[in-house]
This record gives sequence, C-alpha cells and structure tokens, in this order.
Amino acid sequence: MRFSYEPEQKRQKFSEIKAGLDDAESLIRKMDLEARSLQPNVKAVLLAKLREYKSDLNNLKSEHKRLASANSNQAARDDLLESGMADAMSLHGVDDNISKSKKILTNMSRRMSRNKWIISSIIVVLVVAIALILYFKLSK
Repeated sequence: MRFSYEPEQKRQKFSEIKAGLDDAESLIRKMDLEARSLQPNVKAVLLAKLREYKSDLNNLKSEHKRLASANSNQAARDDLLESGMADAMSLHGVDDNISKSKKILTNMSRRMSRNKWIISSIIVVLVVAIALILYFKLSK
C-alpha cells in the first residue's frame, strides 16, 4: 500500500522516523551497557540479541537514508520542473517579442528602400532639370 503525502507532511514523517531511530539507537546503547554488567551466561545471550537489534536498526537507518534521499531528489525534480515551466512560459513571451521585432525590422527595411527610391528619383529629376536649363541657356 502506497501513501501519498504532501511535501510538508513527508518532511514531518521523515523527521518523526529519524527521531524514532535515534531513540532506538539510544535504547540499544543503554541495553548494551546493562547487558555487559550481567553474569557471563546471561550476558552472552543478551549481547547476541543486541547485535541482531543493532543490525536491524542499521538496516532501518540505511532504508530511511535511501528514502530521504529519494524524497529530496523528487523535491529537486519538482523544483526543476516548476522552473522549467516558468522558463518555457518566458520563452514563449520572448518568441512573441522576437516576432514583433521581426515585423518592425521588416517594415523599417521597406521604408528605407522606398526612401532610397524617392531620393534617387528626386536626384534624377534635378539632374535632368539642370541639364535642360543648361541646354536652353547655352543654345541661345
């Protein structure tokens, strides 16, 4: 069965589990100290049990660490995904701005060409007018 928690609830559960594991480690240390102070025949049996408990606790700690790491990786993935979505949205905005800029530059280029043709036409008309004036002045 899989439980689905919100990120804050997950963090809280992980911290609760970590506290429980720390408490268990403390209890095992106390039990170890007590077992070492008992008679040798009882002591051997209890120390063997304690080794099993320590092994189980270490397995639980490593599993907790693995899950906490996976959880932090998932949180990092979620953060990256959110920032990637924001980047994609800003890229769409940039795309729109580039399209507008392209239209403006195309219009400016057309105006420049049109102005060049107009200026060229005016120059040609002036040159023709000067040539005609000179022709009539010199021909008289």
